[in-house]
Amino acid sequence: QVQLVESGGGLVQAGGSLRLSCEASGRAFSGYVMGWFREAPGQERVFVASIDRTGSGADYADSVKGRFTISMDNAKNTVHLQMNSLKVDDTAVYYCAAGGVLGSIWPREYSYWGQGTQVTVTS
Repeated sequence: QVQLVESGGGLVQAGGSLRLSCEASGRAFSGYVMGWFREAPGQERVFVASIDRTGSGADYADSVKGRFTISMDNAKNTVHLQMNSLKVDDTAVYYCAAGGVLGSIWPREYSYWGQGTQVTVTS
């Protein structure tokens, strides 16, 4: 079993930055790819970024490439999502997920989920 706890969401103006963190615990954690998804009001949950446990491979949705960076801190069992140049369209609940393989972009491919953290970007 893997437990995921997100933090770092909040309110920010367009053009600003936020850093999300997801701390993982559980005996089986070491074998999973970590991902971030987001869900805007009235919309489906969509892929944002993922990274393998070594930190050597990462994938990004086209909408966030060049603005968001995903990284792993294995010493702390924590995955981060640095979000720069935020846009109003980035407003959503952001979820951390574990499971799947690098390249997995569908929620059903991930086995474990955090509770989500709200990110609100104002104009």
